[in-house]
Amino acid sequence: MIRTTAAILATMAATMVGAQERYEGYYYPEITSSEDFTRVIREAPPSGKDVRVGFVTNLTAAQLSAPESPRFVFFAKGSDAKHLHVIALDDDVFSTIYRARAVLAQMTSNMRNNEFFRQQNLETVATFYDLLQLMDFDTLVISDGETWAHQVNLTQE
Repeated sequence: MIRTTAAILATMAATMVGAQERYEGYYYPEITSSEDFTRVIREAPPSGKDVRVGFVTNLTAAQLSAPESPRFVFFAKGSDAKHLHVIALDDDVFSTIYRARAVLAQMTSNMRNNEFFRQQNLETVATFYDLLQLMDFDTLVISDGETWAHQVNLTQE
């Protein structure tokens, strides 16, 4: 009985790790760096898959309505869409992690103009990471789509 239980737990653990790693090598290269974002700026109401998918859909629609072609794409993966990926489509936009972080900083600026954040008095303190954490994303992976991928673990400690 104990061996059977141990075997089932080991299989479940391997399946969960496999599910997280299945995006590596398919949507982006192997994770080359990571960081933990643990700040909780404010308790948020529960956020479901529909909120996260809607967020990504709105970002994509905004990109596609712009006159220029998108230089990177957003997509949410996982059964609950808790893993956000931002992958470059050309060789220049995320040629370094620093340029990728600059794009994330620009997303913070755009987000701060949002009516919700102004009403909540978050426009001067919240970042893009805070927004993702409020929507209950677990991870953000940003990648040049060729040589590196950086993962941000959004924890709620």
